Amino acid sequence: MNILITGARGFVGKNLTEALKNIRAGKDKTHPSLSVDELYLYDIDSPSELLDTACKDCDFVFNLAGVNRPQNPEEFMQGNFGFAQTLLESLEKYNNKCPVMVSSSIQATCIGRYDSDYGRSKKAGEELMFAYGEETGAKVLVYRFPNLFGKWCRPNYNSAVATFCNNIANDLPITVNDPAVTLELLYIDDLVDEMLMALEGMEHRCEFDGINTVLCDGGRYCAAPVTHKVTLGEIVALLESFRSQPATLTVPEIPCGSFAKKLYSTYLSYLPKEKVAFPLKMNVDDRGSFTELLRTEKCGQFSVNISKPGITKGQHWHNTKWEFFIVVSGKGLIQMRKIGTDEVLNFEVSGERIEAVHMLPGYTHNIINLSETDDLVTLMWANECFDSTRPDTFYEEV
Repeated sequence: MNILITGARGFVGKNLTEALKNIRAGKDKTHPSLSVDELYLYDIDSPSELLDTACKDCDFVFNLAGVNRPQNPEEFMQGNFGFAQTLLESLEKYNNKCPVMVSSSIQATCIGRYDSDYGRSKKAGEELMFAYGEETGAKVLVYRFPNLFGKWCRPNYNSAVATFCNNIANDLPITVNDPAVTLELLYIDDLVDEMLMALEGMEHRCEFDGINTVLCDGGRYCAAPVTHKVTLGEIVALLESFRSQPATLTVPEIPCGSFAKKLYSTYLSYLPKEKVAFPLKMNVDDRGSFTELLRTEKCGQFSVNISKPGITKGQHWHNTKWEFFIVVSGKGLIQMRKIGTDEVLNFEVSGERIEAVHMLPGYTHNIINLSETDDLVTLMWANECFDSTRPDTFYEEV
């Protein structure tokens, strides 16, 4: 399949282009029915000959080109309507009736605060596409995008989320006039997934109730089915928690598919080099070291323990807390004894055969470095974060 992407260097275009390249190279096998051959990547400074060649040969068009913030309002219509007209004329020149996807905006509803030069230009582009589809029989897919966010989105341009992520990651000020304002947000990976489905002929159709998207079979418009409605205050609070993570070591709750997970990935993409790596506090003594790695809000904490040759660590038990010990380097012995009994459970462990060993509640336990020369390195996970006011840790030798 030959695919034309206009606006290929923009935020959406770049993400879509890289996704298609991965499919073409066989790196992404999640769309086995897609076969990507030639990618025609057209942008504002591309030669007109490229558009002509692409319109002759392409099997699908993603028209992502558009104007968001021109110097003159007249440029809205020229960029959002005029280019679409040029594109369709080029397709008609070669009688190419391949499907055409066009990126519009929720502002094309032209109601209330969405009545703008930008919205009117997008609406005109939509109607041009629908008329083209009726005249030629070509399949037309019109997507009205809400606010977009994700990696590679340009800050201080047309995305509040990109601006907030960039500024908070770089310790720059942000302005929030009303934290209660709610945004409908579409994550770039969810959008790209929908665009790939459209390429396979499985787009989601919709109609609009004002500015609200109503998914339905046979709708005039198309839409990505997954969006998130979040207040500005909620966005900023999450970003502030992300920024504090190197100090608190606490990873916020980020369930699969959640807005928080997508925002965290977006935030990380704006980190400056000096924040990509950060030091951890090593608690060092003559026995070795113990370093807390990460804390989670609901799923405990991770640490790494280094024991010098011949050293025994632990010798304590817990009422409710339980742990995994995973030796990743060296050779050691883990011992456990149920409180009030004499039976000792012994587990020889080694970085050459990595396994997880439960530290059972009500069992005192230790870990011994059996080597005379090498350190013993153990990754440890506890089901709850350490609380110095209620440590649930009681000394008793095995």
